[in-house]
Amino acid sequence: MELKMGYVILYAESLERTKYFYGELLGLKLRNEFGTYIEYETGSTILSFNTREGGREVTGLPIPDGLRKEQTFELGFVTEEVEAAVEKLKAAGVPVLLEPVEKPWGQKVAYVEDPDGHYIEICSPIG
Repeated sequence: MELKMGYVILYAESLERTKYFYGELLGLKLRNEFGTYIEYETGSTILSFNTREGGREVTGLPIPDGLRKEQTFELGFVTEEVEAAVEKLKAAGVPVLLEPVEKPWGQKVAYVEDPDGHYIEICSPIG
């Protein structure tokens, strides 16, 4: 059996803020929108969002309300223009958690926070 990552779903408080962040600021292309559920093109994996309430209704899972500050994952977006991407986000009032820095392996990395507190890595390609 071979599994492939098809999509990632994150839960959001406000689809409008989420659409602004991912669509307008990051420039991702909206793929689908069904009620409280949206999808963005990101390459081979689809990035999806649903409201917390919508997620509970569809899945029956105990998805908590409110912003969550504990983090167990991050989303990474790759670009040759890390500094320009971070400056655009910063100018729009997006919290920058780590300014661009070059790692020992030569990759440039920065971190910002999306409207729901998810960690977003903006980084250069490796190699």
